[in-house]
Amino acid sequence: MIFRILRLFKNHGLIGVYLFSSCLLMSGETAAADFKIGYVNAVRVVEEAPQGVAALKKLEAEFKPRDQELVSLQNRLRTLQSELEKNAPAMKDSERRQREREILTLTRELKRSTQEFREDYNQRRNEELAALQQVVRKAILEIAKQEKYDLVLHEGAVYASESIDITEKVLRKLGKP
Repeated sequence: MIFRILRLFKNHGLIGVYLFSSCLLMSGETAAADFKIGYVNAVRVVEEAPQGVAALKKLEAEFKPRDQELVSLQNRLRTLQSELEKNAPAMKDSERRQREREILTLTRELKRSTQEFREDYNQRRNEELAALQQVVRKAILEIAKQEKYDLVLHEGAVYASESIDITEKVLRKLGKP
């Protein structure tokens, strides 16, 4: 069809190019008007979905004891450092060096424990996030099929107007009141 149109406008110069371009734009607008497009704000769904809130609470409960241990270790280190600063002039050299070694050992232990905590927390958070993403994906697919969407975007969109935003529908499907 396009080739027939091209032959028709071939000998009409600039006017032919203009008419051909207009035909393409009109056919493109018609085709685009037939598509049903939706957008889901993935960050908002993860933050507001009941499953996301539950996962966050689960992680907090799981890691709270270790977090409290780290806070306790930090407090102990601060106490030792302030005692050393305060009492250093009156201490013997051997006692001061012993306190400095104790502080250094405690600092290393705190650094190692903090790093392990972060690694473990990030791993568990990623596991929970992967499970949540599966639930969200399923909800999006169900809505898309039920409401006959041709395309649903949820990540990587630079802009999406409110008219195609179906985030609220997804949140309701996931159980948000």
